[in-house]
Formats: sequence, structure tokens, C-alpha cells
Amino acid sequence: MLKTFAKGGVHPSENKLSAAEPINDLPIPPVITIPLGMHLGVAAKPIVQKGDEVKTGQLIAQGNGLVSANIHSSVSGKVLKIDKALDASGYKHDSVIIQVDGDEWLETIDLSKEISDTCTLSSKDIIQKINDAGIVGLGGATFPSHVKLSVPRGKKAKYLIINGVECEPYLTSDHALMLSKGEELLTGISILSRALRAEKTLIGIEDNKPDAIENLRKIAGKYNDISVHALKVKYPQGGEKQLIKALINREVPSGGLPVDVGTVVFNVGTAFAVYEAVQKNKPLFERIVTVTGKSLSKPSNFRVRIGTPVKDLIEAAGGLPEDTGKIINGGPMMGKAISAMDISVVKGTSGILILNKNESRRKPSEPCIRCSKCISVCPMGLEPYLLMTLSEKSLHERLERDKVMDCNECGSCSYICPSNRPLLDYIRLGKSNVGKIIRMRKK
Repeated sequence: MLKTFAKGGVHPSENKLSAAEPINDLPIPPVITIPLGMHLGVAAKPIVQKGDEVKTGQLIAQGNGLVSANIHSSVSGKVLKIDKALDASGYKHDSVIIQVDGDEWLETIDLSKEISDTCTLSSKDIIQKINDAGIVGLGGATFPSHVKLSVPRGKKAKYLIINGVECEPYLTSDHALMLSKGEELLTGISILSRALRAEKTLIGIEDNKPDAIENLRKIAGKYNDISVHALKVKYPQGGEKQLIKALINREVPSGGLPVDVGTVVFNVGTAFAVYEAVQKNKPLFERIVTVTGKSLSKPSNFRVRIGTPVKDLIEAAGGLPEDTGKIINGGPMMGKAISAMDISVVKGTSGILILNKNESRRKPSEPCIRCSKCISVCPMGLEPYLLMTLSEKSLHERLERDKVMDCNECGSCSYICPSNRPLLDYIRLGKSNVGKIIRMRKK
């Protein structure tokens, strides 16, 4: 019997339209806009100025504080300006804007195709290289990886869990990576295990990717402490806490972290970026992005330089369909609509989804009928209908008491609601407000 998490979950249509598509390199645009706050935590501090010449892979902004990340140029050229630019949030934030001139990489980056599968660095040196390379979680959270690897004193990461689930409908970037870069990926995973001093590594992949499971199992046979596990197809199987429950049957406590139950979780994309950073001295300045949608003529997986306009990806996938209703940054369950196509691809951009007018149209919201379906599908055991009401009424103390911060924003409640209530929208608002109160309390 396939492993899965016990509590809640839904089964949306998979719509993996680009699953069979290879990874293609997207041409570099003439101008790149690189946001300085594309990771969780404090925005990076720019160390270049207008008029500076930069090379591909060059550090252009330094991590600014404990939870922050370095940012590197994804192109070579001249810094046009450092200015505010619109990002996926709909707000303008500080960005470095570069006029592209060729593609001259730093000499320290190893451009050879040869796979380097041996790492003798110490845990401390690995973490430093990951920090230097500006690697963050590529599954969407964008938490700086060097911070996650720095296990607090008194705790032990016995298990390293690698997330190859990709349960979000439509998205296939991780699937494509597992098929095309298996050797490099397994080396990156072994490096993460070495950095954590983990005793056991488990890779979780949903059973709808049998080719990826077979490929990684074949390669993992070379490693004594790495195993590949097929998981039942159920959303949100790729949620950190759900994946931990499915693979090692441990529950992360409310308000706790995976390391509290002896584990650390990384996405497969992050593991591949670790391989490139540690073995090839390549900073994180490009990633794999799925561009997809039922009306799109060429759903595709692209290797994209950070800072590339979203409109370039859409154009490469056949252009914007006439019946487009919404453009989603991410997948249909957890992604958010964007208001403009000239925003940049950032480190956390896993996919761009084009929804047609029929798919994107919201049905009228009706009164709650007390059916409790939202409770039954919540993987965190929360009461979404209640959290929405408390958020509407700005009852923040009660929201905190009823554990709104435990919500992983998977959207299962909104998906299942027969009254089409905007449960996740209000819960996100409530989480934001409660989060601000908690931060103020700690000052």
C-alpha cells in the first residue's frame, strides 16, 4: 500500500500537460530586472551601482541579516539603475536592472558537462558555499537554505527528506528535473546529507511519476543511505508536514519545525542547485519553470535566468491565448494571480499558469451551509470556516488561539467548498495580521 498522510487532502485534476516536455533554454532578454527581496526574510543589500559592468554569476547584492540570501547577476552587461520595480505581489520593490551585453560567466564557474559526484568538504564548508551561492528553497517557500542547514544546538536532523512530490496540478518542472538531471540531483542530495550529518535520506515522489521513481531508484542504488519512496497521489502531499507524516510517521507539533521531530526537508530543485553550487561553483541565478495552461499552444518546461520577464516565457510557449482569464504565478491551488506580464521570474517561480476565462471565473459566494467539508479536507486539522469568520471580523487574538498560523495555505478548503466561499483569501489575510502582531510582540 502506498504511503500518504492521514489527515484531510483532496484530489484535484492533475492536468500535467507539460509532463513529457524536455527542459529547453529560454533565450536571454535584452534587459533583466532582478528583485532584491525574492527570498523569505530581509531583502539583500545591493553592492553594485549604476554604470557598473557585471558578469554572469557575479554577486550583486549581499544577504542582509540572519535570514536573508545573496543575489547574483544572471547575465553579463551594465547596471542601468537600481530602482523599484513591480513584482508578483503587485507592489514595487528595490531591484537591480541590467542591460544585457553577451553572456560572459565568472571564471570560477565550472562550465564542463562532466558530473562531479565526490564531495570531501566539511559540513561547515558546504553550508558556507550554499550561503555564498544564494540558494533558497525552490519549492516555493524560498527560505534561505544555509539557515535551514544550521541545525540549532541540542537538536539532531536524523532524517533528510527530499520532496519530489510536485502535487500542485499543472506543474512539471520538478518532474522534468528528476528525469534529466538524476545523477547531479542525487549528488546534491548526498551533499545535503553530509552537511546535516543525517543518518538516513528519503526521497518522496507521487506515484503518478513512475519514470522519475524508476530513474532515481536506479541511481540511488549507489548510495547506502538514500531510498526512493512512491507515495499515493493526494494533494497536498508535498506539504512539508504532510510529507514527514507520510514518510516517517512523525507529526510536527503546532508552532514547531521539522527539526523538532528530527528531520529537515528540501525540494529536489534545491538539491540540484546545491550540486551546482558545491561541485561547479555556480550561484543560483537560473531555475526550471513550467509554463502551461489548457489554451496554451505549447505547454513547456524552460531553464530561465532570474529576472527574465514573464511575458518572454509566455511568448516562448506559443503566446498569450485570446481566451485568457488569469495568469497565475505558481499552480492553481496555492498560486496567486499576477496583474502584469512584465514582472520578473524570481528564485521561487516554479510555474506560470494561464487559465482561460471559464476556468478563472469565480462563482458567486453563498452563505456557509455548515457541511463541514472544509474541516474534513484540512490537512492541518483546522476549522477553515471559523478562521474565515474570525478574519472577517478582525478577531486576531481568537485567530491566534485557533492556530491560524498552522495553516499551510494549500487551498483544499476553498477547492471543496460547495458555497464557493473565499476561505483561503480570508485565512491568508488573518495569518498576515496575526503574524504582524507576533513579530511586534517579540520586539
